[in-house]
Amino acid sequence: MKPELMKRMVKGPDGVEFEVEPLRDYYCEAPPTVMPAAYSKIVEDLFNWARAESLWILGFGTGCGAIEMRPLMTPRFDAYRYGIQWRPTPRQANLLVISGYLSVKTLKRAIRAYEQMQSPKYVVGLGSCTINGGMYWDSYNTIKRLDDYLPVDLYITGCMPRPEALLAGFADLKKLIKAGQGEGANKYAENFAWYKANQKQVIHDWDMPDYNW
Repeated sequence: MKPELMKRMVKGPDGVEFEVEPLRDYYCEAPPTVMPAAYSKIVEDLFNWARAESLWILGFGTGCGAIEMRPLMTPRFDAYRYGIQWRPTPRQANLLVISGYLSVKTLKRAIRAYEQMQSPKYVVGLGSCTINGGMYWDSYNTIKRLDDYLPVDLYITGCMPRPEALLAGFADLKKLIKAGQGEGANKYAENFAWYKANQKQVIHDWDMPDYNW
């Protein structure tokens, strides 16, 4: 564990020393909770329609597939007409696109980013690398199945999928959300211990709280 994360004594501005344990004092220890549906199906359907029509993607390119998202911002493909746009921080985004191969080191950052996103939130696995490792299937440092570590709502196959395939995939994700089947965040909360055990099995330098809210 990094020295700055270990329990230690610090001196305050008034000269009084006190003990600090960063992982307990600076982070919330509460695990994620299941987000219940609205009190009425009509209201929940309205919420799901609004969620589906405002997909805000976290601008975090994890692999080579990130380059395929850039054309979607141009007039030729114009993802904005579908309510899809990119946001710079996890707090503003509700869709995490794992764009291609994912190394163990990057997985650690992806988990942290995903957990900082507010529910309801969704995960899309882009390319064959997120399904079975792709061309890196026998690499010592890339993960083979994304859904062992994060709840994947939709996979878009290819190596790499063209921008048209991304638009088709996002259209399918919209259908899932409108049908009330975009429950990845609740699945993560319900099976939090299982996901966390899988994550710690491959991330050996775990120096962050179990839940990064």
